[in-house]
Amino acid sequence: MFVTALSRRGMVGGLLSVLLLASLASGTSLLHPDGMLKMADLLAHPDQYDKRTVAVVGQVSNLQIATTRDGQNVYGFLLKSVGGTVKVIGLGRTMVRDGEQVVVEGTFNRMRQSGRTAVLNEIRAELVRPLAQLTPDLVG
Repeated sequence: MFVTALSRRGMVGGLLSVLLLASLASGTSLLHPDGMLKMADLLAHPDQYDKRTVAVVGQVSNLQIATTRDGQNVYGFLLKSVGGTVKVIGLGRTMVRDGEQVVVEGTFNRMRQSGRTAVLNEIRAELVRPLAQLTPDLVG
């Protein structure tokens, strides 16, 4: 029920989930009136989306969960789709699993420097939700 989601994630996170659910149900995205951003479009035009909020759908692969020295939970995984693969990183806990279809919304970076290593095509997740959670039975 939406009331439970609102109390768990807070008003802003809950409202974002409701808006994202409505956009998926209607076939539109909060970002683009024609629908969710396709992975192929994101990867074909990374400069166009650099440092911008994006929302894409894909399958979780190679999920890794860790804790920082400060005790903060972090996670990372590869988000795979027919159009390609991006790396996803986030703070906090995640309830997703390897092989699960998810929606990821966050800030896309076409290149991030990490010491001597350049990380390409990465999304810093603000919202990661299993696709199954975003398509509840709306009857009743």
